[in-house]
Amino acid sequence: MDKSRANLLEEAVGISKGGRVVVVEDCVETSGAFVLHHFLKRSLHPDTSDVVIFIAFAHPFSHYERILRKMGCNLTVHRKNHRFVFLDMLTLECPDRNGKETRQDGLLALYGEIEKAVEIYSSLEGSRIITIMIDDISLIEVAANGSSNHVLDFLHYCYTLKAKYGCSFVTLNHEDIYSSANTLPLILQLEYLADVIIKAEPLATGLASDVHGQLTVLNKGSVCDLGGSSSKVRNFHFRVKENIVDYFYPGTQT
Repeated sequence: MDKSRANLLEEAVGISKGGRVVVVEDCVETSGAFVLHHFLKRSLHPDTSDVVIFIAFAHPFSHYERILRKMGCNLTVHRKNHRFVFLDMLTLECPDRNGKETRQDGLLALYGEIEKAVEIYSSLEGSRIITIMIDDISLIEVAANGSSNHVLDFLHYCYTLKAKYGCSFVTLNHEDIYSSANTLPLILQLEYLADVIIKAEPLATGLASDVHGQLTVLNKGSVCDLGGSSSKVRNFHFRVKENIVDYFYPGTQT
């Protein structure tokens, strides 16, 4: 595969820089977890001193370590070198049996851990991008007993770290699980805050053995002097292999 086709996702997302919000949306038929893994590996590139604070609601550390090791990225080493902070949230509970206050306690404590880590790494010498990754947003709602308002509050608290420290955010969200109108504001708010929206969807033509789905990347870019937008939308197919993902335009696969 030629280099340009291999880097379609990179080209669509743009140059890596601090202070960006990337929202990855997938569905039951087509997982977008591989996009999260892509950004995780990119953020831990050996040529940088960047740091990742990873909030895991979906899987334990061993799950990500196994996948990233196949991709040539050793999370255990990065963890020991203080470039990878892993917050295991699988056991986080925000009980609401005794009133609304306890719903927020778990998320407030989590935000406190994130803020503390960001403050520590921001105070170190040298230039680095701190990226906060969340896998995944829908499971934060589960921990908060379905309270999308508390999740929104938590995300807004985290968003303040972007303005204060220039942090980047990458989040994964399962878009098609939201059937209630009460959760629609959460999706809309995520998309509003995002600089880049990446949607992983099944092929419109149905299943195919050599194509696993399609990615639609909306890069909002920046606002020009005349007030116009430089947003760009790209759509291409992908095929997930054991240690790599192929990206290609429809009809160009060989």
